[in-house]
Amino acid sequence: MEDLQRDSVEDFKNKQKNPLVLVLDNVRSLHNVGSAFRTADAFAAEKIYLCGITGTPPNKEIHKTALGATESVEWAHVASTLEAVEGLKRNGYQVWAVEQAEGSTSLADFRPAAEAKYAFVFGNEVLGVEEEVIAAAHGVLEIPQFGTKHSLNISVTVGVVAWDFLSKTLAGPSLP
Repeated sequence: MEDLQRDSVEDFKNKQKNPLVLVLDNVRSLHNVGSAFRTADAFAAEKIYLCGITGTPPNKEIHKTALGATESVEWAHVASTLEAVEGLKRNGYQVWAVEQAEGSTSLADFRPAAEAKYAFVFGNEVLGVEEEVIAAAHGVLEIPQFGTKHSLNISVTVGVVAWDFLSKTLAGPSLP
C-alpha cells in the first residue's frame, strides 16, 4: 500500500470524503453489493445505504468483490429505500435515481450544482429503481447506450455514474 501511496483503512476513515452517497435499492447480487463498496472506496464516497433486500456485511460473497472495502466505507441498512431517500433529502442531498425512465436526463447532459451533496439510487437487477423512489427523487439519470443491450450491470453503472459525477465536480487529476 505504501508503494501505491494508498491510505490505510484508519486514514481513509478519517479523511474528508467526496459529497457522494450511493443508495442500493433491493440489489439481489452480493457480488454487485461488494463491487459498489469497492467503487465507493475508490472514489471516497461518504456512505452507502443498503436498502430492502440488499445484502449487508459481513458476508463472504460481498467480501469477495469488496476486497476489504466494507471495512473502510461507512454504510447503513435501511428497510425502505424511500425512507433512505427522504432522510437524505431532509439532510440537504440532491437525490437522483439512475434508471431508464420517461423524462430522464442523459448523464452526458447532467450538470451537478457546485458545492451540493448528491445521492444516487441504483436499482434491482431485474426491476430497477422502485417507482415510488423515482417519484421522490429530484431527477432521473440515464446512461446513454449505443449497442444491442438495453442495460448495464449495476456494478458498471455505479462506477460510470460515480466517475462522471466526480469528474464534473472536482478538479480532474487532483481528486482527493
